[in-house]
Amino acid sequence: MESPEKARLDAFFRQITTQFPGDSRITSLIITHLLPERPAFLRAMATTTAVRAVLPKPRSIDRSTLAQVRRTFPVYDLSRELFADSTTALDFLEDTAAGKEVVLLDIGGYFAPCLETLVGKFSGRVLGVVEDTENGHQRYAAFDHLPCPVVSVARSPLKDCEDHLVGRSIVFSADALVRGRGDILTSRNACVIGFGKVGRAVAQTLRAQDLRVTVYDSDPVKGVQARAQGFRTSSSTTEALQDAELVLCATGNLALRQGDFAALRNGAYLASVTSSEDELELGSLHGLYRRTPVGDQLTRYEVTGHYFYVLADGGAVNFVHGAAVGTYIHLVQAEIVAATAALSNGQFQPGLHATPASDRQTIARIWLDHFDR
Repeated sequence: MESPEKARLDAFFRQITTQFPGDSRITSLIITHLLPERPAFLRAMATTTAVRAVLPKPRSIDRSTLAQVRRTFPVYDLSRELFADSTTALDFLEDTAAGKEVVLLDIGGYFAPCLETLVGKFSGRVLGVVEDTENGHQRYAAFDHLPCPVVSVARSPLKDCEDHLVGRSIVFSADALVRGRGDILTSRNACVIGFGKVGRAVAQTLRAQDLRVTVYDSDPVKGVQARAQGFRTSSSTTEALQDAELVLCATGNLALRQGDFAALRNGAYLASVTSSEDELELGSLHGLYRRTPVGDQLTRYEVTGHYFYVLADGGAVNFVHGAAVGTYIHLVQAEIVAATAALSNGQFQPGLHATPASDRQTIARIWLDHFDR
């Protein structure tokens, strides 16, 4: 990042943290993508709270950024297993923030499996969670009764700009990896599984690049929306996959299970827009399919009479190329800062919440002042 851009970004976050002041006595644990623009967000979080742990998502770590962040913040390895077991999760929280009041920043519902234990048994106090993604939102929404406030920015209007550009970056990366193998996607049949905001953007971008797009979503309302926008739709995952030469999974849940892979046509390319463990049950294929690397970020899965290609080991394909979406990412980051400040000030009761519309409007005005020039 060039110096003028860095200065503008720091000035933006200074105004955000002034508008939404936190409490430096409050501790935060932050799960995050660690990409080149992320240190400015972490510095803003350090103004809002005391950052006791940065946990980078394993498939979205820029090594030079990691080295930079390590000089300022404590960085820990992240895995689903760390927070899947309540005892391990509680031990980690006690080791990093014993006796403190804590806000947990999440991307993908990592804290969901252990949240009741953390709230009930931690020596300090969990003030709440801020969740950034749709799949994480769904994991917290599945609770009958949340034990603490969870503020989700996943469905925020401020995220729409990011989601649209994420869709474009996903198609760019999928196309680049396929071209690296000497193949092209133009005029192919494509299938998008999941027609949420990102899935919709992916489908629209594929169509704009002259692919024939079929959409499948288990929610019939989204199926109607896809059809109204001119996409072919299918009544099942199997039907959607049969003719697809490119399959992009954008459900935020488990899109393809073991039995679904057999429906992929020979030579199909398969990619995910979120973490592989959230979309693709690839682990179930080990021992059944031979796995052979055939290019950069491209793996061939083969069993007698059937083969297909998986991009980026099933991880979010756009992170292969940095997942850049420009300055729009800072709208959501600012909303996360505002949500953290609200939790630190006790503004929410236990349950699932969104940030107030007035806060989003304030963030949008500040963003326009700094970046719409």
